[in-house]
Amino acid sequence: MRVPPFHWWRTVFYLIPAIALYTIVLGTLSLLSVLVDRQGHLAHGCARAWAWLILKTTRVTVDISGLDTLPRDRPFLFLANHQSIYDIPVIFWHVPYQLRILAKASLGRFPFLGWHLSRTGHVLVDRSNPGNSTMLQIKELMRQRVSLIVFPEGTRSADGRVARFRGGIVMLAIEAGLPIVPVAIEGTRHVMLKGRLMTCPGHVRVRVLPVVPTEGLEVGEARKLAGVVERQVREAVEALQQGGA
Repeated sequence: MRVPPFHWWRTVFYLIPAIALYTIVLGTLSLLSVLVDRQGHLAHGCARAWAWLILKTTRVTVDISGLDTLPRDRPFLFLANHQSIYDIPVIFWHVPYQLRILAKASLGRFPFLGWHLSRTGHVLVDRSNPGNSTMLQIKELMRQRVSLIVFPEGTRSADGRVARFRGGIVMLAIEAGLPIVPVAIEGTRHVMLKGRLMTCPGHVRVRVLPVVPTEGLEVGEARKLAGVVERQVREAVEALQQGGA
């Protein structure tokens, strides 16, 4: 895809400085908020403000459907396909739950964004040794009625096709008794292409699918359940790509 020179100019001289400013200011506020709110609820408010500012500044609009079927009084594991870095601000602003990300531990070393993740209740996992601490942290989030958002493909899709969902997070959900909500995202890859820093205005559609319960399941069924959720998300993404509601 050939990118018009205007978009490069706009990204380099306007969007990158603006997003850097949002990240520094709101990242600092989120870190300070931990002094009065150890659970990270105020920090989540900062993250939502950050997401809203990014979407508005880069002129990204979002249609989301399916949220009205979800109860608001319990935590969930949201499993979404991954097309772009923009999936994160899209989800954080448009999904009205206290959300924490489960991500690799190395993200915690990034200035401001990583500091926010590591100090405000997000689950940063050392993939070489996840250990029991991850499960304990997830159970503590459940006690606080906080939900998790995970992108189980492990990497972003360059062409919009949904890759295989990894079963590890589903195993943790079964152990913790955390119900799963599949989420289909379509359009973010056109906003920010994989491997490029440039952004373009765009329209994103998100479909929140019905809850998939984990109660009563055995850990050995995790791979099968991951396949079921993957298929649901893939079918929803394909329907969105074909113009479905």
